[in-house]
Amino acid sequence: MADKVTMYTDGSCLGNPGPGGYGAVLIHGEYKGGNNDNYKEFSQGYRRTTNNRMELLAVIVALGALKRPCSVDLWTDSKYVQQAITKGWLRNWQKNGWRTAAKKPVKNQDLWRRLMPLVETHDVNFHWVKGHSGHLLNERVDDLARNAASGRDLLEDEGME
Repeated sequence: MADKVTMYTDGSCLGNPGPGGYGAVLIHGEYKGGNNDNYKEFSQGYRRTTNNRMELLAVIVALGALKRPCSVDLWTDSKYVQQAITKGWLRNWQKNGWRTAAKKPVKNQDLWRRLMPLVETHDVNFHWVKGHSGHLLNERVDDLARNAASGRDLLEDEGME
């Protein structure tokens, strides 16, 4: 049986576009509170990006941190990310040559292409959680993302158009 992992991810942007960051929390097995061996946090800031790019990058980094295929419950407050997977938009965009239903190029293609093999490697269930509603771990990734966006040592978002 695959390892059970719970993830919370969030992206933040101070202006859109503007400085941005992502935050992610990974929990292997049961969460017992606080930082311990089964709990990891990730965050990074970028000089100029968008909120949607940071939402996606948070998921990519979190799934990319897994060393073997896992069963993942992934919580995000981004309907953009959650619905692209659960409603089949990503599959349709790929099938339609990376065009939307309105025949426009899909935004953030570089990140969607990075996400696809990660979603295929793991058994990922995407869940939506309402942002800024007091959920402990969603608030934590929000803090991580916001702090990363306003921090020093911001990276260049290579795929930013």
